[in-house]
Amino acid sequence: MNILESRIYKTLSLVFIILLLGVAGYMFLSNYTFVDALYMTVITITTVGFGEVKPFTPEEKIFTVFLILTSITVFGYAVSIFSEYLVSGRLFEQFKHRKVEKQIKSLKGHTIVCGFGRNGKQAILKLNNYNKKVVVVEKDKEMISELENENVLNIQGDATLDETLLIAGIKTAANLITALPSDADNLFVVLTANQLNNKCKIISRASNESSYSKLKIAGASNVIMPDKLGGDHMASLVATPDVIEFVDRLTIEGETTANLEEIAVDDLPKKYINKTILDLDLRRETGCTVIGVRNLDRDYIINPEAETKLIKGSSLIVLGRPEQIVKLRELF
Repeated sequence: MNILESRIYKTLSLVFIILLLGVAGYMFLSNYTFVDALYMTVITITTVGFGEVKPFTPEEKIFTVFLILTSITVFGYAVSIFSEYLVSGRLFEQFKHRKVEKQIKSLKGHTIVCGFGRNGKQAILKLNNYNKKVVVVEKDKEMISELENENVLNIQGDATLDETLLIAGIKTAANLITALPSDADNLFVVLTANQLNNKCKIISRASNESSYSKLKIAGASNVIMPDKLGGDHMASLVATPDVIEFVDRLTIEGETTANLEEIAVDDLPKKYINKTILDLDLRRETGCTVIGVRNLDRDYIINPEAETKLIKGSSLIVLGRPEQIVKLRELF
């Protein structure tokens, strides 16, 4: 494809040279103005058969014959190259990519997911359940085809490169999840993303314990180790099976099936700011219960007191049945 594209650029350059040569030739041989010379060049190379501006001298006729033969050769070559370009589907692919890039440019506060492997797919599924805007960066062409079939915005490229993340909209993204199989690649993505947008929340996958601290130093907000989480979960099912099974039954995904919800205090009506959880009276209004508070220091208070103040910048973790969570969303 790169060879084909270079041929197209060469062909366009040849067409431009033919036009330039014709204009210069007629201006020199016939003392035509630029407009007359351009007119003669165009009607000559297109062989439309219009008359000359003035009768030709033998020298002008020889030059015209040369111009016609040269232009026929160049245009014949151009037609074959553009036909090959159309047949290959590259032209339609370019239009499709430009359309996708235009859609991505209009996004703000979206999430970039690097890698469409097992972890990446799970992350995208969860984000889609919350109607979050997602852009996927993936190198594998087969994976790209799968993403396109699922109507997921995607960029085919190397996520460790600045230009790829810029096309994916890193400047306006709110979150980035890097779930590449290599810890080294994830480290490069974290470094690059943090440099391009230090306000973006970065969540990275890691395979090795030694990578954890490096990813945190590089700028990752959270580092997830799937193997460690899986082992911990299995051990917990042995130690405290009922507790773990109960927690597993709680869901945070979906519009009508969620049991847990996060509410930013900043999003509450102004009358509740600096009031208490008791003043919010969620239990009476919705049936939900506040089971946690994240304070300004990003520490979590489990089962907070009713007198806990609702301070700007903090968040509430709320538990309820699905219908109660729906009612909560309607109120706030």
